Amino acid sequence: MRTLLHNFNFVPQDSPYYKTSPFPTSSFFNVRFPIKNNQISCNKAKNLRMDPSKGIQEQRIVIPNRHNEKLVGLLHETGSTDIVVLCHGFRSNKSNQIMNNVAAAIQKEGISAFRFDFSGNGESEGSFYYGNYNHEADDLHSVVQYFSNKNRVVPIILGHSKGGDVVLLYASKYHDVRNVINLSGRYDLKKGIRERLGEDFLERIKQQGFIDVGDGIVISFWFSCDVFD
Repeated sequence: MRTLLHNFNFVPQDSPYYKTSPFPTSSFFNVRFPIKNNQISCNKAKNLRMDPSKGIQEQRIVIPNRHNEKLVGLLHETGSTDIVVLCHGFRSNKSNQIMNNVAAAIQKEGISAFRFDFSGNGESEGSFYYGNYNHEADDLHSVVQYFSNKNRVVPIILGHSKGGDVVLLYASKYHDVRNVINLSGRYDLKKGIRERLGEDFLERIKQQGFIDVGDGIVISFWFSCDVFD
């Protein structure tokens, strides 16, 4: 068993994640986790790209979730049994540059990676919601089950930003993935919401059942249940 080490420079030094990292270095946020027979050392993931000469393929896969919505993803197939599943952040999708960079770093070491759109995001079906953490954790479970049924192993789930919180929630609901990585997930979901939506946003949601914040985004009662319960 070796250690997979990523040094991502996505987090500034004054970030609380940087300060609390148990693996301090001069300028990077470190993540360590075990993986069999492989080791990745990536100091600048943003400079990594796919290497077609190694025969790495991207396969478009559609996976139904428990609500019969189609989740669209890309499998970076290297032929490995193990697949690392990647989860994007808020108002993002599988094509986010960070998701691309992480997938490239993983597949460069011969490990398959799968990045997908949560329901209501990117190419996936469903409605977009501001919170929706439980729904997205269930989406992720559908993905893990899909690959398990294909005799593949998901040893790691990795989420960035909001996706980082989703993988933590997943770990508390399900117990079928041994390694969970949270990259720059918000540590306090209450902080910053009132600044965006107003001090009385919870009262307005309770009265109206929703808030229209523009750009086609509606925050429903279920958002407050997701975040504050």
